[in-house]
Amino acid sequence: MRGDWPGYFDVLARADLFVAVSRQQADARPGSVVFSPYWNPQTRTSCLAVFTEGMLPAPVSDPVFVAQSLGWYARVWEDSDPAFLAVNPGSPCEALLPATPAHRAVWQQHHDRARSAGKAARGELRALHVGGPLHGPVAHGLACAALLLVNNGELWNAMAYHGTGYHHERLRLEKSWGITDREGWYRAQEQLLNAGMVSDVWQFVLGVRHALARDFAGPVALEHWREGAERVLRRSIEEAGQARITPEGVTPGRPVSAAEAESQVAGVRRMIGRIARYEARFRADGLLPEGAYIRTAEAWDYGRASGMARWGLGARFCTLEEAEQAVLRAGRAARSAYRSWEDFSAAYILGRCLHFDEEEFGSWYSDMLDAHRVLTTDPASPWLNIPWA
Repeated sequence: MRGDWPGYFDVLARADLFVAVSRQQADARPGSVVFSPYWNPQTRTSCLAVFTEGMLPAPVSDPVFVAQSLGWYARVWEDSDPAFLAVNPGSPCEALLPATPAHRAVWQQHHDRARSAGKAARGELRALHVGGPLHGPVAHGLACAALLLVNNGELWNAMAYHGTGYHHERLRLEKSWGITDREGWYRAQEQLLNAGMVSDVWQFVLGVRHALARDFAGPVALEHWREGAERVLRRSIEEAGQARITPEGVTPGRPVSAAEAESQVAGVRRMIGRIARYEARFRADGLLPEGAYIRTAEAWDYGRASGMARWGLGARFCTLEEAEQAVLRAGRAARSAYRSWEDFSAAYILGRCLHFDEEEFGSWYSDMLDAHRVLTTDPASPWLNIPWA
């Protein structure tokens, strides 16, 4: 509005610029982008339309959107391509950018400057203030993945999710989850919504402590916790070796050798020590109140379930309606298991650390601690504006 084109290009150079492509073309040639120009009566030329993330339409099966940088357009543009790059055409923030070689050199200069400064969005709280829910059940479910989205610099409340483009979302699911089709996405989504990817060992030791805390109406000493878990484990090992009468008849037991039993007991005792050390660090860093403890690690799955719904939509393995229902289920499951955003956050971070961190307290932990602090202090945070229950 004020005609600050250098400032405009600086912003544009830090943004993903999405272009619509045929899904058939995108699937057939994942490494290439086919331009589909449109006739613009204002310029009386052909233009290529690109959109910033807040101006994208809701995802549909076809077309899909591929994200590229301003520098990429500057490098691949040919003289035979459209005369103008149209940014957010038809909107109040429309800009028609001439695409001559001299103009493309300016695009490249701004891109290079932005790249040297680094991408600022990572670790920031970002939201759609128009076009994304800020309150209500869907927003609550979306906010269950806010730790991850703040860490990645993504919009926490983009239900109509494109992520960083069709190709990237497919690659994300394939590399991190081994998901390459709708069936694989659905299986993973259901597992996460049912907390089926949380380690049984984590749940066992946390459950034993929670039971002891209820029985004794107070904190559970570390050695008491270890001894209680060992008793329960040895009893279950003994029972597993005994025959059982079922409606189908007599089911033989599965005896466990003494060596295997001792190995399981030792593993449980190690896990208890590991969790206790993480919780001590959490208290020191303000993630857990003094005297508080984590009852279940299910948040690790529910938070990822909220993310998985959107990743599946970005990869077109599900519809917007299916993704929204999964987000709602993730929110309901989280509310049933936890008492507050802070309670949920500590459990999610514990799950992430147990899965990835190996007690190094490296970036797997520090990134989440930073995101937690943003979400518990920023006045615009969903955790401060959406009631837990």
